[in-house]
Amino acid sequence: MGLTGIQIMQKLPKTNCGDCGFPTCLAFAMKVAAGQAEIDQCPHVDPAVKEEIAEASAPPIRTVVLGSGEHQVKLGGETVLFRHEKRFENPTAIGVRVATDMAPEEVDRRLSAFQKFQWERVGVELRADMIAVEDTGTGKEAFVGLVKKIREEVPAAVLVLMSSDQEALAQACEVCGEHRPLLYAATLDNYQALGELAKEKKAALAVKGENLAETARISEELLKMGLKDLVLDTGAQSVRELYEDQVILRRAAIKKRFKPFGFPSITFPYRYTQDFLSEAILASVLIPKYAGAVVLSDFKGEVLFPLFVERMNIFTDPQKPLVVEEGIYPINGPDENSPVLVTCNFALTYFIVSGEVEGSRVPSWLLIKDTEGLSVLTAWAAGKFGADTIAEFVKKSGIAEKVKHRKLVIPGYLAGIKGELEDELPDWEIIIGPREASGLPAFLKE
Repeated sequence: MGLTGIQIMQKLPKTNCGDCGFPTCLAFAMKVAAGQAEIDQCPHVDPAVKEEIAEASAPPIRTVVLGSGEHQVKLGGETVLFRHEKRFENPTAIGVRVATDMAPEEVDRRLSAFQKFQWERVGVELRADMIAVEDTGTGKEAFVGLVKKIREEVPAAVLVLMSSDQEALAQACEVCGEHRPLLYAATLDNYQALGELAKEKKAALAVKGENLAETARISEELLKMGLKDLVLDTGAQSVRELYEDQVILRRAAIKKRFKPFGFPSITFPYRYTQDFLSEAILASVLIPKYAGAVVLSDFKGEVLFPLFVERMNIFTDPQKPLVVEEGIYPINGPDENSPVLVTCNFALTYFIVSGEVEGSRVPSWLLIKDTEGLSVLTAWAAGKFGADTIAEFVKKSGIAEKVKHRKLVIPGYLAGIKGELEDELPDWEIIIGPREASGLPAFLKE
């Protein structure tokens, strides 16, 4: 069990110096206990005490950090079985396989796809995280050369180094420098040697057993060696076994506090499927149940985008509504004569309304008012989307400089505030739009 705020405070210097960024040691201790601050933020704590607090406060599934600087990926850190209990912490890392026996053109295509397939949705950047570099027996030089090429051309990618040649892994680690890779994989035969290499290179280490029992045994031995940044591959032999293993790992770590399973997992869906569509479907199952990383055999935009959106939805905080940023959104290339519509910043409302406007092919300006993620009627009832707040937003948004006319379309559900809004915006004509977004295309064309 984690330490309470009072227990943590008793181990702090109690100087209330503020060097941690908090006014008092008690305030800092409470934040550490709540998982909202790291004990490392206090520069005056004894290293032994710091280690003790960090260990006691660690989540049941350890957080493993890969990469470096702004190109870091965090795996694990999970504390619950079900998203509604609190939230899932670190999104499943999605990667692509690149092997030494691939033609140079194929390698270039995959590296290009890694950088090309990026989208922005609701202010969230959707992109891939890692590249798994596999040594298929073409020689140490080919493997290290491929790692060097990827580091130079795709510096944002976190690398999974997959080789049975310990010397090749060591040289590849040197190429990575401070960009921390994941070494794959420690087995029952080589875990001591790879464990020492991971400690020397300060790299994370993947564990690969033939089954859950063997995975636990290897993990336990590596823990005894002092290795704490592990990632688990249970060696499942079928899709069903793979799925069940992910659930068993999570339940054992959270419910039973079984330390050998208290680490994120890495999965390779292509090992269990015959075609890319089946692989994508399996990946979509592994993201919510409970893979720390998913490595795909290839990257295709039509598969990646829905996986990215699924991941984004699963790893948002269910206690906070998904919102879009307040502002002016041009749709279909509007000009100074295009209609102006206003709605709330609840993400679902935005996507439905913007989709219908885009489908109408009528150039329009869409004003998104910050309603703290509430829908139209809920925001109106809460006083966040009334005549006064809408008028204030329209005045400060700058839309008046973008259009010649003064006509504002409001949602049909807000028809009752038309008169009040006309009083607040005397220069504007208030037009009542349809009650449902599906009526927008016909409404705009008319």
